Amino acid sequence: MKIELKIPTMADKEGLKAVCNAVDRKYLSDRLPYPYTDESAEWWINMVAENDGKNGVWRVIYVDGKLVGNISVEQRQDVYYKDGEIGYLLLTDYWSKGIMTEAAREICKIAFEKLNIIRITGVYYAPNVASGRVLEKVGFEYEGTRKNGVAKGDKIYDLCMTGLLKEKFNGNH
Repeated sequence: MKIELKIPTMADKEGLKAVCNAVDRKYLSDRLPYPYTDESAEWWINMVAENDGKNGVWRVIYVDGKLVGNISVEQRQDVYYKDGEIGYLLLTDYWSKGIMTEAAREICKIAFEKLNIIRITGVYYAPNVASGRVLEKVGFEYEGTRKNGVAKGDKIYDLCMTGLLKEKFNGNH
């Protein structure tokens, strides 16, 4: 299985739309548009072209030549500017195969190289144990839980917070 992270281009538009419309949204941020349209994809691809390496790093995830997800580390603002926040999504058929762990390790390596940050924050809804495991395998350490920290639809979830410090990161963890 060949896993590749690529900077998105307009050639990825259809694949990106397919993934973002098919992905399980139960534990995703509501900022991901639905339905995910041509305009959504074009806006995101253009935003990445303008900002990649400046205030974030964004990649599409390919497995054996097929676009199956995306991943990013976005630099935070204000007094949090030395911190980046990781986010990712992956088609359900590709879960539990080690793909996201490899992608997360790689995006953290890229983020620490390209961005002026000293840590990366990873958050996940408490029931999303698999996402927590991905972060743990990459070296993120549990930092606490924000009780009732997320309102998603009609559900309230605790938000688990993790952090990865640059000086502790081992890209081969």
